[in-house]
Amino acid sequence: MKLQFSPADEQFRAEIAAWLADNLVGEFAQLKFRGGPGDEHMFPEERKKWERKLAEGGWTCVGWPKEHGGRGLSIEQQVIFFEEYARAGAPGRMGHIGDGLAGPTLIAFGSDEQKKKYLPGILSGTEFWCQGYSEPGAGSDLANVKTKARLDEASGKWIINGQKVWTSLAHESEYCFVIARTDPESKAHKGLGFFLIKMDQPGVTIRPIEQITGTSEFNEVFFDDAECDAGDIVGEPGEGWKVAMGLLGYERGVSTLGQQMAFQNELNEVVALAKRNGAAKDPVIRQRIADAHIGLKIMRYNSMRMLSGNSGDGSLQKEALIYKLYWATWHRDLGELAMDILGAEADILLDAPYELNRLQSLFLFTRSDTIYGGTNQIQRNIIAERGLGMPKELRP
Repeated sequence: MKLQFSPADEQFRAEIAAWLADNLVGEFAQLKFRGGPGDEHMFPEERKKWERKLAEGGWTCVGWPKEHGGRGLSIEQQVIFFEEYARAGAPGRMGHIGDGLAGPTLIAFGSDEQKKKYLPGILSGTEFWCQGYSEPGAGSDLANVKTKARLDEASGKWIINGQKVWTSLAHESEYCFVIARTDPESKAHKGLGFFLIKMDQPGVTIRPIEQITGTSEFNEVFFDDAECDAGDIVGEPGEGWKVAMGLLGYERGVSTLGQQMAFQNELNEVVALAKRNGAAKDPVIRQRIADAHIGLKIMRYNSMRMLSGNSGDGSLQKEALIYKLYWATWHRDLGELAMDILGAEADILLDAPYELNRLQSLFLFTRSDTIYGGTNQIQRNIIAERGLGMPKELRP
């Protein structure tokens, strides 16, 4: 698609740029270019305070409809928002999952009561969400979930039992949206429910998983007779798969713009390093930097193509099928480029307590990108099956 910005759009660009320049100062100045993959553990409380600052200025949930508290921005203006956010070096969003995933899903599928209960906390930057999808044995094969939910007739509550894994920022979240099996005899994508669960309650145990980077921004979460109010299932029992797939549409829709904002900041850091240490004089390095720049632009315009056909209910367009495979491979390659630009320094921890620098953390973290959220191999199968209609025996 050809993206053009109107005079009104450019006026909006000036508005958000000026607000960021005026507010990303003082106590928030230390947050510039922090957060994101490999750096998600940094300044969590300060970044939560930044979310509240964004909310005060009306800059959370900018794409939500106005009737639900958002700004109702056009796709073009959402692109501008994320571009200027990246340009200012504003930090990775602690509220990303609520703003970009939970909120749009509730707007599309939730009841009026659920919207009234949960949307204000997301808008105000005071309540944070995590995602309870993956389980041991149900990562790429999400439909294999074993977590169970049964309705207790005496209390009128859903009782949740099971385990989730790779749950990013669970230890910083007030709520988790969870896929659980409401019909114990069901298989695959049938018989599932989509639940909204309070994290601070008996029966919920959060156990950090230490990564190769030495940080623990994601976790195992155990549900042992955890409770969920009867009104906190989105849709009907058995409709969980439909809601879950709708949410994945948002994950690979507008929320991709926020992800690309973080990628742009990382690429800028890589380029600055190459100029600083002389690696940019190497023609092969220069070509790889150019390829990374081109790849990020392609990623952006494919997202715009996806969003241009968005039906509003999160349903995936065919263009979205390639997105995870593309960005995961691009990001992994960026991590390798960063190490090659660092040279011998990439293998050295210079000062006690011998912590990784940001680009070393980026490299190590990106090794997981082609695994979580559906491995590259699974993504190719999805493209073959749903995008190309290939029979099973011919799929890669």
